[in-house]
Amino acid sequence: MTNLAIQFEEAQPMSETDQIRAFLSNATFEVTPTQASKVEDFRDVLAEGTTVFVTFLPGSDFAETVKTVKKLHAEGMHPVPHLAARSIPSKAFLEENLKVLQGEAAVSEALLIGGGVDNPVGEFDATIQVIRTGLLEKYGITRLGVAGHPEGSPDIKDADIAAALAEKNAYAKDTGTDMYITTQFCFEAKPIIEWDQRIRAAGNELPIHIGVPGLATVKTLMKHAVACGIGNSMNFLRKQAMNVTKLMVVNAPDRLVRDLAAYHATDPTCGIEVAHMYPLGGLKKTAAWTRAVQDGHFDLKSKGGFEVTVPIE
Repeated sequence: MTNLAIQFEEAQPMSETDQIRAFLSNATFEVTPTQASKVEDFRDVLAEGTTVFVTFLPGSDFAETVKTVKKLHAEGMHPVPHLAARSIPSKAFLEENLKVLQGEAAVSEALLIGGGVDNPVGEFDATIQVIRTGLLEKYGITRLGVAGHPEGSPDIKDADIAAALAEKNAYAKDTGTDMYITTQFCFEAKPIIEWDQRIRAAGNELPIHIGVPGLATVKTLMKHAVACGIGNSMNFLRKQAMNVTKLMVVNAPDRLVRDLAAYHATDPTCGIEVAHMYPLGGLKKTAAWTRAVQDGHFDLKSKGGFEVTVPIE
């Protein structure tokens, strides 16, 4: 018997606690420029080197995204700017800003999304058009995220989503581009798992960074879910909101994380690799909660989920 076989026989199944810690071990975060402006120094909130995505929301000024990216870089984080195709006015604008992002913040990774705008402000109406300009490679973007839709999108037909995902898989394979999928936040594991299995059966090979809502009240979660056009998860939130006394109670994503961690640890074909945290109720609380879980400061609940055992401020 080989040493490898002996090691395999002696290996113990990962405990649920270790599954959860492993699932959140490389968690990334997302911030808006407005949220970032309230953080005096990101080193007081996040571990050095943490990957932080910076939004470029419809109607906003991309200069604010660039400013936030530069701040994150200066404070030891790994910033990832959103590039919203339908909000980019021109190829020249894209090139000018990529040049700044590379030169002043050493940006090597970006998240490319459609942008949720009905009428493009410029010459791009699809992310693949931005990819094919060649400007991302020219200005040092060696890793690229693209959008995923576990619950569909109010702006795009399911058939069009499937076709776009197939096209991006083909592009990544043909060019060797390091590409992955980042999704909007969801509240239940079952539809996420079913979506992962469905797109994998259809040929998806891109790893998935799954959106996880951070600590927030049900009222806040519902507001963000409506704004982001999240579908099936609204049913989950409506059930929670039926208990009026719970509307203003801060919720943690412990049940979702525990369920996804089990799937991640036990299904060898699982496409989910990273938890992408959306700090809807505040970065400091979500970061502190995530760090507590990473450090193992939590107890499992008998009916699912878990409870952090250190104060979260």
